[in-house]
Amino acid sequence: MTAITLELAAEMGLAADEFERVHVLLGRPPNFTELGVFSAMWSEHCSYKSSRRWLKTLPTEAPWVICGPGENAGVVDIGDEQALVFKMESHNHPSYIEPYQGAATGVGGILRDIFTMGARPFASLNCLRFGDPKHPKTQYLLEGVVAGIGGYGNCMGVPTVAGECTFDARYNGNILVNAMTIGVADSNRIFYARARGVDSPVVYVGSKTGRDGIHGATMASTSFDAGSDEKRPTVQVGDPFTEKLLLEACLELMSSDAITGIQDMGAAGLTSSAVEMAAKGEGGIELDLDQVPRREAGMSPYELMLSESQERMLMVLRPGTEAQARRVFDKWELDFAVIGHVTDTGRMVLKNQGNIVADMPIKPLAEGLSYDRPWSDPPTPATLPPLPKVAPMEALCSLIASPDLCSRKWIWEQYDHTVMADTVLGPGGDAAVVRIHGTNKAVAVSTDCTPRYCEADPAKGGAQAVAECWRNLTSVGARPLAITDCLNFGNPEKPTVMGQFVRAIEGMSEACRALNFPVVSGNVSFYNETEESNIPPTPQIGGVGLLDDWRHGTNLALGPQCEQILLIGDGSGHLGQSLYARYLLGKDAGVPPPVDLKFERRNGDLVRRLIKAGFVTACHDISDGGLLVAIAEMCIAGRRGVNLDIDDNPSELFGEDQGRYLISTTSDALNQVLDQSHVADVPVRSIGEVGGHTLTLNSANAISISELINMHGRWFSSYAATG
Repeated sequence: MTAITLELAAEMGLAADEFERVHVLLGRPPNFTELGVFSAMWSEHCSYKSSRRWLKTLPTEAPWVICGPGENAGVVDIGDEQALVFKMESHNHPSYIEPYQGAATGVGGILRDIFTMGARPFASLNCLRFGDPKHPKTQYLLEGVVAGIGGYGNCMGVPTVAGECTFDARYNGNILVNAMTIGVADSNRIFYARARGVDSPVVYVGSKTGRDGIHGATMASTSFDAGSDEKRPTVQVGDPFTEKLLLEACLELMSSDAITGIQDMGAAGLTSSAVEMAAKGEGGIELDLDQVPRREAGMSPYELMLSESQERMLMVLRPGTEAQARRVFDKWELDFAVIGHVTDTGRMVLKNQGNIVADMPIKPLAEGLSYDRPWSDPPTPATLPPLPKVAPMEALCSLIASPDLCSRKWIWEQYDHTVMADTVLGPGGDAAVVRIHGTNKAVAVSTDCTPRYCEADPAKGGAQAVAECWRNLTSVGARPLAITDCLNFGNPEKPTVMGQFVRAIEGMSEACRALNFPVVSGNVSFYNETEESNIPPTPQIGGVGLLDDWRHGTNLALGPQCEQILLIGDGSGHLGQSLYARYLLGKDAGVPPPVDLKFERRNGDLVRRLIKAGFVTACHDISDGGLLVAIAEMCIAGRRGVNLDIDDNPSELFGEDQGRYLISTTSDALNQVLDQSHVADVPVRSIGEVGGHTLTLNSANAISISELINMHGRWFSSYAATG
């Protein structure tokens, strides 16, 4: 028998005072299984012990919000008795250790979060942050992660429609892989993770339990070191074909009245699903581990409870429906086993071979711990030094061809973004648009964050991430509804890192309130550091919006007509933390651009009205790279030229002032656009017109659109070809 010591507890991730608290709660020393259960449930990944206090300050309510944070995913009403179910999750550490399986199981996990609530997934996104492209491991990680996402998502038949991929040396030792999925459900048929009804059967369905992924939640709650590759056994192995069967079986049974509660087995496996369901049902649970389907002989109670084998669900059924449920899962050739029942004891009791092997209180397991970590404000960045002047087209060509801004086509071509035949706008624009099947309604989705802004000023960076997501949804004509987040930070035990988190939350909260854009789900990923080097703070935002009719939206591609290009909004030409400054200085420098949320709201509301009225033929928000880059992206998307009449100073062309849009409009609609802008008190000015096959600046500097397209598409294809 394994001796239960402080050293063993530390190996499982429990601090000395936490280990002592377990003793107090049990009134005795824990056994090996109980210690494992407590360590998993009290890990950072499961308990949110460093972030919970601050997460409670985020706005989470709106008239259209059906379910906010605390369940598997958030739920918002979209009318016609339909609801969107969506969430974003991280799978950072597993993807660094084993990129293919780490990314694949990240996709599988977020898909289960969605259909667990009774929704059919119809779109996925991902946000990828890699290290320096020249780092010897970056290409291997990139190729493995992209293959894993495509391999799992394509087999599931869920289109991957949007996302991000950036490179920064600060992610060399700790990449980020954040996955988001959206599903649609009947608004009156949402399923929750609640175990209710004493003696109701607790049922295990899906794949068998193996030894993969044991203590994955604990691994995700620690920093990396030089020996992190040895943690491969903690990375789960996924099977998308089994998950597809599980999805269909669950949705089929959900069409009956058999299920009263359901929870997927994600982080901490059977442990977390059983504890969370019992806690939300305000009762207890008793499990007979002999009944758990397993694929390996001799598995201990500890292994059965902590395994993170994929494609599994835990259900509570209405008594008397077991045979009905079994028939469904037999039909789909999935395991089905009654492994326990609901109690009213407030405890989790585990039995194995007729003996009680664990007996623990539910409430402290589920509530976990909550720390008020000390924090301090990050240092203020130095003032941006004077920048040398570079010829505008030279700068544009360098930026558009760089890893920061080049086409991500090499990635999205490996994903199926048209399966289901409802994708209206796929990857490469401000937001993807996917039609709600059988209707004219459509959902716009986008993911956004600018880590260099967040590192320089976490509050501004947090607000900007929310605002940019809101702008991207607006740019396709959608009404923004709500966000999910994935908050990726370093070690919260360091006051400066905790300060980054606190300030980012403050900025996010302010922006969400100003834009009426509540947070309905999310995830926190701490300890993203390797050998004391933290990642840049990366509060990733995933937003959804609604188009009442997908035919009345727009995109960034310039059309064939001879149209006016209008700049919506104004700015001072802010170059701090811009990609232009990075290009010239070789590093990020200066303070990030200010975020005026009243300005954001006013300008965005106008843009949506103009799009809805049919006055806008193309629209693009101005973000990374500034105005000239945004114009170039519109030219590339539409394969059309533009003649610009605008000051050629760097601040005007490459400043990253927020809250601005570029639109194209016909001559017939121009006066109406100007009139509405005047009424809304929004600055608007004409800066050029569509025409020809070159991007021309002030009739002097010109570059062909074909050359822009070639430069924009060159880097990724060349980089991938060297592998």
